[in-house]
Amino acid sequence: MPNSFNAKTALHAAGQDYEIFKLDAVPNSARLPYSLKILLENLLRNEDGVTVTRQDIEFFSQWNPQAEPDKEIQYRPARVLMQDFTGVPAVVDLAAMRDAMVALGGDPRKINPLQPAELVIDHSVQVDHFGSNEAFALNAELEFQRNQERYKFLKWGQKALDGFKVVPPDTGIVHQINVEYLARVVFPNALDGVTQAYFDTCVGTDSHTTMINGIGVLGWGVGGIEAEASMLGQPVSMLVPKVVGFKLTGTLKEGVTATDLVLTIVDQLRKHGVVGKFVEFYGPAIATLPMGERTTIANMGPEYGATCGLFPIDQITLDYLRLTGRDEAQIALVEAYCKAQGVWHTAEAAEADYSETLELDLGDVAPSLAGPKRPQDRVTLTDMASHFPVALASLKQERGIPDKGPAKTIIDGQTVELSDGSIVVAAITSCTNTSNPSVMLAAGLVAKKAAALGLNAAPWVKTSLGPGSMAVTRYLDRAGLTEPLKALGFHNVGYGCTVCIGNTGPLPAPVSQAIAEYDLCAVSILSGNRNFEGRVHAEVRMNYLASPPLVVAYAIAGRIDIDPYQDPLTTDASGQPVYLKDIWPTQDEVNRAIAENVTVDEFTSAYADVYAGDAHWQSLDAPDTQTYDWPADSTYIRNPPYFDGMTMEVAPVADIAGARCLAVLGDSITTDHISPAGSIKPNSPAGKYLIEKGVEPKDFNSLGSRRGNHEVMMRGTFANIRLRNLMAPGTEGGVTLHQPSGEPMSIYDAAMRYESEGTPVIVLAGKEYGSGSSRDWAAKGPRLLGVRAVIAESYERIHRSNLVGMGILPLEFVKGENAQSLGLTGAETFEIVGLNNGEAKQVEVRATAADGSVKSFTAKVRIDTPNEVDYYRNGGILHYVLRKLAT
Repeated sequence: MPNSFNAKTALHAAGQDYEIFKLDAVPNSARLPYSLKILLENLLRNEDGVTVTRQDIEFFSQWNPQAEPDKEIQYRPARVLMQDFTGVPAVVDLAAMRDAMVALGGDPRKINPLQPAELVIDHSVQVDHFGSNEAFALNAELEFQRNQERYKFLKWGQKALDGFKVVPPDTGIVHQINVEYLARVVFPNALDGVTQAYFDTCVGTDSHTTMINGIGVLGWGVGGIEAEASMLGQPVSMLVPKVVGFKLTGTLKEGVTATDLVLTIVDQLRKHGVVGKFVEFYGPAIATLPMGERTTIANMGPEYGATCGLFPIDQITLDYLRLTGRDEAQIALVEAYCKAQGVWHTAEAAEADYSETLELDLGDVAPSLAGPKRPQDRVTLTDMASHFPVALASLKQERGIPDKGPAKTIIDGQTVELSDGSIVVAAITSCTNTSNPSVMLAAGLVAKKAAALGLNAAPWVKTSLGPGSMAVTRYLDRAGLTEPLKALGFHNVGYGCTVCIGNTGPLPAPVSQAIAEYDLCAVSILSGNRNFEGRVHAEVRMNYLASPPLVVAYAIAGRIDIDPYQDPLTTDASGQPVYLKDIWPTQDEVNRAIAENVTVDEFTSAYADVYAGDAHWQSLDAPDTQTYDWPADSTYIRNPPYFDGMTMEVAPVADIAGARCLAVLGDSITTDHISPAGSIKPNSPAGKYLIEKGVEPKDFNSLGSRRGNHEVMMRGTFANIRLRNLMAPGTEGGVTLHQPSGEPMSIYDAAMRYESEGTPVIVLAGKEYGSGSSRDWAAKGPRLLGVRAVIAESYERIHRSNLVGMGILPLEFVKGENAQSLGLTGAETFEIVGLNNGEAKQVEVRATAADGSVKSFTAKVRIDTPNEVDYYRNGGILHYVLRKLAT
């Protein structure tokens, strides 16, 4: 391998010699932001003269922070991280590729992870049971009953695929296990008799992979398609981004939490605009910012729009590694390597050259929530009482919801009144905040003070606690806060992504009936990161993000439209009003609880045998074969048709002619809108399919859990109940008008009809198309529905890449134009000409109306890199990889 800059050298740490590639071998590298130093080291180590050249490395020596990104590099992350919702379809694709490899005459064992791939089963537990000591066990039992097929399949993958590890269910959420256990920070790797050390880096099949940025590890979310390619040895093709420096100063005021801080940062960065950029945090406040706060901020990178939100490595990082039970030799390696590479952070560290800078004084942060439908819509706690009526009126007007409440109903023998603004879901969810002992212990202390006053959650509130790992349970137990949380209804319902992903389970029947009968705008409050429409629960129209202690307080109040500083939450047994200040802990109380109860024992005990699983997992039988024997009657795992009829030859890319529009969509269409993860309605195309296969509605599980079955996922595409297709005004859900007949029908049925007619289809959309989770089925589903192109005003980074990865053409309206300004209704016939075999930078789109009139406009081709051109020509990234491996 070339070593153009003579960067290869030796490092000695903790009695071991390592080969490393020194950054200071490259001129001017000291001025680079930390994240770009990681990319630079990656190129130095992987220089091969073909995918990585001397010129690629020299670019970093001359990097211009203000220049628009135009330099493509081939980046090779150290490992791949997956959760089961996205991991199951990834392993399904690998199994299908093994079959396809056999069909092409190759060796199926070539389809194998070439770098560590770790999957945590965490997205399948649902909150069917809550508010009791049996909730965890009952939910776990149901989880295994519903998901045995999927879990057996993953056990097959663990046996058949080298370098693939599975953390069994009921252990914790992927991001927290990554932070607390899987992350190396500096990666030691034996290669050809030499042990190399390099920066730990990862890509993950979940947007919130960015949580790992909190401990200095560069990682971000990619689609499952890209993750599979990375596992198979393909580099991640990327443009070297701009880097935004975010300076943190000051300290948080009394009563302000890390959640308030991150919601403020989300608000500020969204307003600034950081989509497609790296964000790095620096400044004097870093030296006192605990790891819990760092990981909370890093987790919400997708919410503020950045590719990553990276913190430096310093003494706090080492202290955290020691707290979480990492090996002392590994900790010594992290320190020695970072100091040798000049990335060890101290208060005296020189400021890097950033493309842009922002600043926040932590003392300016105020207690906040975010909602009712986007994480960047921050509302200070003091403004909630005035904010909610305005938000409610806007929603009712927009959706045409009549005023029919309030509703009286009976819950547990008690007559209660529900109305707009009633909180029906209050959840301490695992993703964003449970890696942070300060907010988790604060929630426990709020519960303890409330329980001492004899308070309870309002009877109509579905309460739940989803610890991010077993370590959280252990330190809450040790602090004596588990029982007070239970007294308020916050029993452990399962380790995994619950309410935040829509695995909320059913609302109590009286609550559900009241919402339906009176068209109530009910509310959820959760300590998660996503509150998009239709995500938390289909029957809950308004959703707010808040810190765990505020979730407990609002559960007591049972309403969102109060000012907790001025209005009482409730009254105690003697009829005296109880205010938020009466149950809110001081920061000294929280700090004391952390010091006394968060110890290394909690983490070493939790991770002592992390891959073993419980009796359910151990009892699962899995086949021991190189290719998977697809069960013919399975409704969870099916061999997808992506490779049907595939040959080694690549046909030229043709222009698109005679296409019809499947949907005309507005702004901020999320991957949840395109491919929802929640419940399956019996009268939906997916529900009808399952009923035809003999599955009863009670056993439907969720769309997320069915991602290994393309038949379900095709029918679930564009099936979010809150999706509004402008082609079918006055409707919600996956409804469209078939053209030219004008018949209303489901989007799935229309797509199948177009397929039978030999008609390709396209989608028109507005700004931020595909925002939200890195969901590969939001690209796979449309591809299987026959979507050949999407024309949008702008795209979310991961989704645009996923479209290319599935062979769908992403086009962009020129600035100032959109479907509405061009007068497009979706009833036209579309031609897309000038593709030039995938190499065109722009194309002409011709839309022909029924009367024969033609509107022509130019659209930008968003195939951004030469590698993506290859993927698109091949029909997708998996086809490209398969052809390469089969030669």
